Parts: sequence; C-alpha cells; structure tokens
Amino acid sequence: QVQLVQSGGGTVQAGGSLRLTCAASSGASVRACMGWFRQAPGKEREAVAIINTPDDINYADSVKGRFTVSLEAGNIVLVLQMTNLEPDDTGLYYCAARRHTSNFNSCATQYNIWGPGSQVTVSS
Repeated sequence: QVQLVQSGGGTVQAGGSLRLTCAASSGASVRACMGWFRQAPGKEREAVAIINTPDDINYADSVKGRFTVSLEAGNIVLVLQMTNLEPDDTGLYYCAARRHTSNFNSCATQYNIWGPGSQVTVSS
C-alpha cells in the first residue's frame, strides 16, 4: 500500500512563510491528481489547492496569491509554499492523492490516499 509522506510545517508569526512537502513512499510521480487540504480546530476540512495537472491547479480563494504549489525532484515531491501567513491559516494540513490513468489524463473524483498531516500554527 502506497503511503504519502509529509514534512514541513511549524509555528510562525503572521506574515511569515512555511513550506510543506509530500511524497509517495513508492517514489511514484505526484505531478497530478493530488490535493492539499487543511482542517482548523472545530472546523470542517477544506481544500487548499487541487492539482489536476501541473498546469491546472485550483486554489481556494482564501489562499490565492499567497500559497503556491510546485514540484521538485523530478515530479516526485509536491510542495506547498505558503507566504504571508495569517492566523486563519492555522490548522492540520494534509496532502492527498486520487487514482488516475497511467498517463495522468484522467483523475478519479475521490481521494483514496491521505498523508498523516502537518501542523501549521500562525500566531498574531
């Protein structure tokens, strides 16, 4: 069973930056059919960025212009770069993967593999 391995996160003051990474335990490409989600205390989980393909990334309105998704290490590491962080960005951040065709032309609707989560805390 492939697992998603996350790293990064931490505590910063408002206006600061943090970086999260996500990689598949098998070393498989994570260049498409992925997503970043977050869950704040007492709130439902929400999508932060949906990655259909490297050229088709949809960001939540609340993070547009501040968060950026990128790929590293030959498309096997998915990065969420977060800048100008706000206290409302505090939460547990997850990367997730969807099933896809061998050439990533089509992604499933449901996310079937989830990372363990990375804590992001932004103080005011």
